[in-house]
Amino acid sequence: MSQQDLFYNKILKDLEDGKLLLPTLPEVALKVREVVDDPDATAVQLADIIVTDPALSARLLKVANSPLYRGRVPIESIHMAVPRLGLTMVRNIVTSLMMEQMFNASNKRLEKRLKALWEHSTKVSAQSQVLASKIPKMNTDEAMLAGLIHSIGTLPILMQAEEEAGLLDNPKRLDQIIDNLYPRVGAAILRKWEFPQSLIDVAAEHKNLNRNSGPAGPDLVDVVQVAYLQSLFDTEKALDPLTLNKVISFEKVGADTGLTVYEIDENSEEYLEALALFNIQP
Repeated sequence: MSQQDLFYNKILKDLEDGKLLLPTLPEVALKVREVVDDPDATAVQLADIIVTDPALSARLLKVANSPLYRGRVPIESIHMAVPRLGLTMVRNIVTSLMMEQMFNASNKRLEKRLKALWEHSTKVSAQSQVLASKIPKMNTDEAMLAGLIHSIGTLPILMQAEEEAGLLDNPKRLDQIIDNLYPRVGAAILRKWEFPQSLIDVAAEHKNLNRNSGPAGPDLVDVVQVAYLQSLFDTEKALDPLTLNKVISFEKVGADTGLTVYEIDENSEEYLEALALFNIQP
């Protein structure tokens, strides 16, 4: 058995045994989620937690005043932003904004990979947000977060690969391992974080091309699956048109299998605004 096969089997066994070291959310994001999960929580309590982090406060104000969320009156403080946006939306936005910290490399060998992973995740997030905005009763902030976490399972695999001699130098084999494992690992991470089942399903099922959300759809998995597949256009991982035409989520979401959100003129500005929330260029 090769070194790569041994690594694959070790990751899988550690995951099944509950021994795989999984990432944790930044402390402020955890506190925010804890407050919002309390049925007696108030907007003031939530705002008081957010203002303890000046950098987060500045970014949340930027989001609140962005074209995607702003109302008629400019929002000048966190204590204005929280009741205006609502506790659930603030929780999703804060979690999304704080996740970038988890993609910081502890070593130069991982830096390029983690940066690429974060940029890809933000683009899937932006496309998910735009797609969700066209679907009645679909929360765009939840779709934004769903797009961000769709490949979160890649993180611990990369961290473990760092400890395996030569594996980071074999990107093709490492990519095969990641592609085979990251949805299962991602679902385990989100269960550990006590995320709702709808987001766990996104991590676990967005690569399942045979999935059908049924008459209740479209759901978050449909949205992220389309955004994910669109993000592969013009790459070596792109699916052929015949395969794409069989993916039910495109029909559910009402998306063209030959176009990305960014290529549709009426959506391109909204896509760029969603990307700007993470300071990412297309």
